[in-house]
Amino acid sequence: MNFKNFPMVPRVIFGRGSFNQLSEIIAPKRLSINAPFIYLVDDVFKSNSWLTSRVPLSYEDKIIYVSSKEEPKTSQVDDVVEDIILSTKERPSGIIGIGGGSMLDLAKAVSIMLTNEGKSQDYQGWDLVKNPAIYHVGIPTVSGTGAEVSRTTILTGPKIKLGINSDYTPFDQVILDPELTKDVPKNQWFYTGMDCYVHCVESLSGTYLNAFSQTYGEKALDLCKEIFLDDTLTPQESQDKLMMASWHGGMSIAYSQVGVAHAMSYGLSYLLGVKHGIGNCLVFDHLEEYYPEGVKLFKQMKVKHDIELPKDVCAELNEEEFNIMIDIALSLKPLWENALGKNWKKIMTPKKLRELYQKI
Repeated sequence: MNFKNFPMVPRVIFGRGSFNQLSEIIAPKRLSINAPFIYLVDDVFKSNSWLTSRVPLSYEDKIIYVSSKEEPKTSQVDDVVEDIILSTKERPSGIIGIGGGSMLDLAKAVSIMLTNEGKSQDYQGWDLVKNPAIYHVGIPTVSGTGAEVSRTTILTGPKIKLGINSDYTPFDQVILDPELTKDVPKNQWFYTGMDCYVHCVESLSGTYLNAFSQTYGEKALDLCKEIFLDDTLTPQESQDKLMMASWHGGMSIAYSQVGVAHAMSYGLSYLLGVKHGIGNCLVFDHLEEYYPEGVKLFKQMKVKHDIELPKDVCAELNEEEFNIMIDIALSLKPLWENALGKNWKKIMTPKKLRELYQKI
């Protein structure tokens, strides 16, 4: 039997204020004064000098502000890569992503495409990347996606929504500073936190489950329950714990997989542009048949935090649109096999999937 030999993030620093050590962390990685560090920063921080004034720019370094209103597209990755190539004298010393899961995925994809020919859509899939990425650093400012630790970067391409899954995708360095998450709006905090919660539920109930996944998944799930159902945590404790839940949740799927909610969420995102966190919530709300205990707790968390999910999201869709979502979702075979076993096609038919989408 061949076991997966997964890469992990080789260096990680955790602690409130650890962002201030960025300069000393990346200094030894500078290749020359003409090889800049490029910072890809969520544009919500454009007017936030509390964060941007602490970005250690020197020589030719620059910040590129990117909107995270939409999830990253392959065309967006290609545009950023072209911009960097045309505006730098030498290949950059490194790419540093600062933001939520979308920004971290963008940073991973850009760092890969600076050393690999063609378009990013050519690399959507498993183990298609030929050359190692340039040095890249991930600094999450929202907790939950697990993008800081995963070996994939989720991109919407012209035909599919699928990650660049490769051994060259994970960050070389991650900075986990819970202080950076202090201004996350409540709804975003909940939706992104639920991404982590759903990761864990799907991983722990899947057919791919093993001791490696289970150890990380159980810890992340316990942390999620504490964060979203316990009244005794201070805001700082909640921020610290959610950042670690995100890390452990990401690790839990490294050796297993996610399931029904994630597969269906990809369909929603591809067709309607629904962001990943809220997409998982919209779907998971109707998955009692597959995750009874997990959905019951999710509904409790929703009530406790006074979260109103959008309604009738799929009400106006026509036959063709439903079929696009269904095709995208069903193309994610490892997710369905993990959720429902090897005979998943007999359980999750297009008709059954359509009935689930119609509830949303």
